[in-house]
Amino acid sequence: MANWATGDKSVESDADWSRRGVLLGMLATGVLMLPGCSTLAGPGSGSTGSASADPVRRLMRTSSERAFAWLGQPEGFWTSPVARIPLPVLFGRPGKTTTGVLKSKAFRDKLQYQLNLFATPGARVAGPLVLKAVQSVPIPNPAEVLAGGNTAATTLLRRAMGPALVNAMIPEIERAINEAQDNTLNQAIAALKGVTVQDTAHALALDADNGIWYEIGAAEAAIRQNPAETNDSVLIGALKKG
Repeated sequence: MANWATGDKSVESDADWSRRGVLLGMLATGVLMLPGCSTLAGPGSGSTGSASADPVRRLMRTSSERAFAWLGQPEGFWTSPVARIPLPVLFGRPGKTTTGVLKSKAFRDKLQYQLNLFATPGARVAGPLVLKAVQSVPIPNPAEVLAGGNTAATTLLRRAMGPALVNAMIPEIERAINEAQDNTLNQAIAALKGVTVQDTAHALALDADNGIWYEIGAAEAAIRQNPAETNDSVLIGALKKG
């Protein structure tokens, strides 16, 4: 188990961690766009494309499988440089971090760690939904997606799914919080007048949604950088440069 105060990432090999550090930089140069902000061609764009959608679906599926394999681990969000969840805004309201338990940085750090752990059950519910969506998401211009930026396929998939993951994760995260009865989280909720476990689950699901898509995007960027390591001849051929 990781030490929440130090961010120990011993569950991951040095090579894997180095690779993930590279991915963070790649995402910085290929920003994962929010739903509705994509520059990919849509059905009314006048661009039809002729490439098969199969390579795009393979790219989406492989990226998603890798992301959820990571985030499904007990400390998956915490140990990811792109998916780690910051302390939700809910716990940073003006005046609330200067009184009571929330005024302690050590407490807030521990709370952030615990919340990252509670995001894991949400990811486990979200995974099958994403993989199912990969099979049917409309891909009007496969060639444009394949030639797009580091996270072009992930952006298209996220835009198509909208708030589906958030809606699915809220009840699962709420259930996990209620079952755990974590002392740190209970103290934090008690310190915020009018805030409930459901409010906390909702706020965490929103942040977990971002983390999930950033992790999928990072996986896509890595595949685009080195498609040969997938051992998928279709993907290799479709993403081969030059």
